[in-house]
Amino acid sequence: MVSQPPQDDYDEKSARQKEIEAWLPITSSRNAKWWYSAFHNVTAMVGAGVLGLPYAMSQLGWGPGITVMVLSWIITLYTLWQMVEMHEMVPGKRFDRYHELGQHAFGEKLGLYIVVPQQLIVEIGVCIVYMVTGGKSLKKFHELVCEDCKSIKLTYFIMIFASVHFVLSHLPNFNSISGVSLAAAVMSLSYSTIAWAASASKGVQEDVEYGYKAKSTAGTVFNFFSGLGDVAFAYAGHNVVLEIQATIPSTPEKPSKGPMWKGVVVAYIVVALCYFPVAFVGYYIFGNGVEDNILMSLKKPAWLIATANMFVVIHVIGSYQIYAMPVFDMMETLLVKKLNFRPTTILRFCVRSFYVAATMFLGMTFPFFGGLLAFFGGFAFAPTTYFLPCIIWLAIYKPRKYSLSWWANWVCIVFGIFLMVLSPIGGLRTIVIQAKKYTFYS
Repeated sequence: MVSQPPQDDYDEKSARQKEIEAWLPITSSRNAKWWYSAFHNVTAMVGAGVLGLPYAMSQLGWGPGITVMVLSWIITLYTLWQMVEMHEMVPGKRFDRYHELGQHAFGEKLGLYIVVPQQLIVEIGVCIVYMVTGGKSLKKFHELVCEDCKSIKLTYFIMIFASVHFVLSHLPNFNSISGVSLAAAVMSLSYSTIAWAASASKGVQEDVEYGYKAKSTAGTVFNFFSGLGDVAFAYAGHNVVLEIQATIPSTPEKPSKGPMWKGVVVAYIVVALCYFPVAFVGYYIFGNGVEDNILMSLKKPAWLIATANMFVVIHVIGSYQIYAMPVFDMMETLLVKKLNFRPTTILRFCVRSFYVAATMFLGMTFPFFGGLLAFFGGFAFAPTTYFLPCIIWLAIYKPRKYSLSWWANWVCIVFGIFLMVLSPIGGLRTIVIQAKKYTFYS
């Protein structure tokens, strides 16, 4: 009688795989409703970037500004639709993570090398930027509420903001942060509405100008590039979209793309309601004198602006969690699958605490917020949001040359590459100019 150990080994392996999948944050809980996807997407998409849109408009001007805003909205909705469609294009298999889709399109090795670095730049970049945003908004709130108080360093406010994440980051998966995410989505609508409604009630300023602010041609061109980067950053929820869809249940009769797409459409309507009024009303009222955060331009009434800043803090808490979740997933996958650690709570506690501490430290060290956005925005947001889905679509579906699908994808790719090349240039210049005046941990 010949013994058959391989089968038992195989069963043991697949049982271990299942156990690991059930422990990892992305794949552990698959009972999300369609409205979860709506508010996760709003939270991921509407960042604090919305408050910089009037400033981006002032750098772009009316014509180009409106064009870029609307084009970006349409293109990113199209690429988001592609990702939702591709989530289950192989029967019986789900691409739960962006890099799994990349690996299917470009091969095991190349897919990882193309997607993972970009996705990590985006997710870690966003987390660092949100540390700074959270800290700045808390500081602003403190200054508005208590005018006579001794001023506290931004560094300390970033620490205060991070303290929340040392607690929240231990929630295991996407469904467990849906409450945080819902609060964040509601907040984003609220402070966007405050931003444009308070601007509108102020009325157009007396000495308002809509020309370009920079004195030199070079300055104008660089500012234009930087504005492009800010807009690119505003539409960047694609890095977490497959991970969000992975939480929705799916059967061959009722695939997950139905409820997911419903959620995405709702999210995009909310995004339009947040973005367009803020960008256009804000620019119309303040012209090119608008600050890079519109709440800073609205000095009065103090209580309203303080409230809006607090809303920003709550929203950024939710956004941080949504963007951190895929990073936690990658780190935990690496430790458990490649380095064979046991999937335990202690491992998770250490990994996540380390990540929050690292992003906090980086945020405290480099808080020049705006320039960093345009810089990261161009490098990583443009590809993952504007043209990577199109390239994957072309690689897998191979549409007929010069057909509508072929043209649509190539237009997105060209527009995305244009954004990717130009916006970091403007962002880098902003960083250089701001870094001259900067002292560490001030």
